Amino acid sequence: MNSVASHEGGLDDAAPGGQERDGETLAQKVFLQLRADILAGRIAPGKSLTIRGLAEGLGVSAMPVREALRRLISERALELQDNRRVRIPPMSIERFEELLHARVTLETEAAERALPYIDKERLAQLKQIDRAVEEASGRKDLDRWMELNFRFHSCIYEARPHSALVPLIESLWLQIAPFMRRALMEIEGHYVEDRHVEALAAIEARNRMGLRIAIEADIRDGISHIGNQLIESDTRKSLVANNLARRRITQAS
Repeated sequence: MNSVASHEGGLDDAAPGGQERDGETLAQKVFLQLRADILAGRIAPGKSLTIRGLAEGLGVSAMPVREALRRLISERALELQDNRRVRIPPMSIERFEELLHARVTLETEAAERALPYIDKERLAQLKQIDRAVEEASGRKDLDRWMELNFRFHSCIYEARPHSALVPLIESLWLQIAPFMRRALMEIEGHYVEDRHVEALAAIEARNRMGLRIAIEADIRDGISHIGNQLIESDTRKSLVANNLARRRITQAS
């Protein structure tokens, strides 16, 4: 199943077609593909998605796409607009800071609760993922870096069986990932420092507080400054555009 970037139009633009025989399974596949695209930031904030465009891009009928969009709206990864369009929500400074704060609160707690369940096999897996993160960073492969960074964090939190925090954390990642990718792409000279080495050291030492500190630093370092800088830049551009529009109206009158 192919990755999908973005499509413009309305919800009612659905392509015709009946439900597939394995519609339930297909709906899950569509949901997981779109979810993976959002987590990797492949769909830009503010861009519209349509059932027709997604169905054509994924090579499926409209029904599984419609169901996937409903689920993603319920997870707040997408929002339904008044004109029946669906889009990745735009980011404001207030929303960005709220998401960061929520991530820190939930992920530090999830990491501490998962620590007793991280065995040697999972620790080895975490080290392998971290090496892959470094390789992706060296190649400037942002798509792979986003995917692996999420996998590293998930591998820690999912160590605790039946964790109620993991679905909440995934919802936060879905909401912030598209903007995070845009920030990394558009701010020149950025440097995002990950704290995976410190997290791994804390896990090996069974240091609960050290792990919390490493996870919080990994969330905040770099991307917090980059995100606020980009939002402020967008705000300035919007103000300039609005001022120019007002001048044109004044001159015309």
